[in-house]
Amino acid sequence: MNDISKPFVYLVIGATGSGRRGMLADILAEGLDAGDRPLVMLAENEAADAADASLGEIARWQWRAQGGGPEGLDGRIEAEGVDIAGRTHVFFVTDGRRNPIDQIEALKPWLTEAGGELARVVCVVNCQLAEQNRSLMTWYDACIHFSDIVLLARRDGVTNKWVSDFQARYKNKFYPCLFEFVKDGRVRNPSLVLEPEARRMSHYFEEADYELAGGGDIEEGIDDDDKPRKRQSDEEIEVTEQLDEYLARRAGGRRVKEIPDIAKFLDAD
Repeated sequence: MNDISKPFVYLVIGATGSGRRGMLADILAEGLDAGDRPLVMLAENEAADAADASLGEIARWQWRAQGGGPEGLDGRIEAEGVDIAGRTHVFFVTDGRRNPIDQIEALKPWLTEAGGELARVVCVVNCQLAEQNRSLMTWYDACIHFSDIVLLARRDGVTNKWVSDFQARYKNKFYPCLFEFVKDGRVRNPSLVLEPEARRMSHYFEEADYELAGGGDIEEGIDDDDKPRKRQSDEEIEVTEQLDEYLARRAGGRRVKEIPDIAKFLDAD
């Protein structure tokens, strides 16, 4: 049970039709204590699902496009009338037809506004969809870059070799995230999914990292006694915030690393 003042928020990303809500129903039934007070927040564009009846209390959130407005965000998360205070666990399900990076970027200010603490980012992979569309690998690369745990779902008809190769793609690069299987909408260990341990590659949700402009270590301009010292050139040290590679933008506002439009693959399926 979560006894802290801020509710744990679990960001659940993945394509529409991946079985995210079925997985959540299992976790709610098997992974929480009797005294827990969960809330499931669904994107307003996510259609009703048979699993909804097993999710308990559901609230809907809305995406408001900004076109690179305040803070350079493409949109913001709005959840009018939704108060997460007093909740122990909040499961925030993204719009599975919209760019997940835009939603991840917007979640950080929403967490501050709503008073939640990010516990984990959970990515649910539709293995059938990914196997049939090789160009979607870069989409999943982006999702898994931000994920603490990856749940492999919809594996019927997918070869064991493909599943093994998919995991090896990230394990060979020493990704710290966990990989687990979903079978018949159930996960083997719900408590493992809920464990509030950061295992993601991205540091976007942690304290900001800084570097010297042009590269170099931030500590380069600091003496052992923590007193600032000047470089030999007496130039001022310019410090810049390190941007996550998937959040960085070009001068025109487009992402440096762009990903496929998942909706096109879902519509063609």
